[in-house]
This record gives sequence, structure tokens and C-alpha cells, in this order.
Amino acid sequence: MRYLIVDGMMSGTGIRDEVEGGYLSPESLGLSGQLVQRISRWLRAYEDAHYEQYSDKSNVAELDAEGQQIQAQMQEELPDAKVRYYSDAEARVLE
Repeated sequence: MRYLIVDGMMSGTGIRDEVEGGYLSPESLGLSGQLVQRISRWLRAYEDAHYEQYSDKSNVAELDAEGQQIQAQMQEELPDAKVRYYSDAEARVLE
């Protein structure tokens, strides 16, 4: 079983290997093209929020909600993996 974390960290790919460390490309995991594009858009928006020092709390909440939706979609597409979500803005895993 693979253990993955979805996160919006700067300079990341949006997907981290929880056990081995390091970032994985969404394409290397065999994710659908639609999900790969969704992750890319979400990462750009999260980066913008980072540069604004996460000052807009409602925007951060929306980004984290989107990240959790991405997590759920990844879990569906990768049933043999355990996928969790880490909020960079809150610096913690959201369950």
C-alpha cells in the first residue's frame, strides 16, 4: 500500500509520498487527465494565497475544501493507496 499526502506546499507537485518522502508527479501515479489539471489549477491558487500570507481566511478555507475534494478523488482513482490531506496554511493534516 502507498501512503500519499495531498498538499499545497510551495515548489511541490501537490502529492507527497508520506513514507519515502519527496514529491511525486500526478502523471506518474496514473491519475486521470482531469484530476491532473485540477491539481495544477489548485496549486497555482494555493501559491497565490501563500504570497498573500494566507490573509484571506475564506479563500484559504475554500482552497482547503478543494484540496480535500482532490484527496477524495485521488482515493477513488487509487484504491490501493491511503491518501490524506495536509493544509499548508494551517500546518496540519485535516481529517
